[in-house]
Amino acid sequence: MSVRVRRVYDPPEPEDGVRVLVDRLWPRGLAKDAARVDEWPKGLTPSDELRRWYHAGDGSHEEFARRYEAELAGPEAEELLLHVRELAASGPVTLLTAVKDPEHGHAAVLARLLG
Repeated sequence: MSVRVRRVYDPPEPEDGVRVLVDRLWPRGLAKDAARVDEWPKGLTPSDELRRWYHAGDGSHEEFARRYEAELAGPEAEELLLHVRELAASGPVTLLTAVKDPEHGHAAVLARLLG
């Protein structure tokens, strides 16, 4: 199973496979046709409350990851996780995010859970 994380602003690459946007909001300043997003499962994104808490700097990445994983245990997210796992079983999947540091954001947590 191949799941990787990239910034949505980076140019698409042939080895991206299925490109899945994992941000709740569409990336600022990016045209939809330029992004080449195949899927956008908003139910896999952190809640607005969790996202605001983390960006306010009130907690560590470890605490954010713990809270996000708890959110992903809900029925809607579990179904979407299963779908993305099935995609990854068939070929490469690239999780796309607009965050500046993808390795310390929700996409990295998601990739770890999918892998």
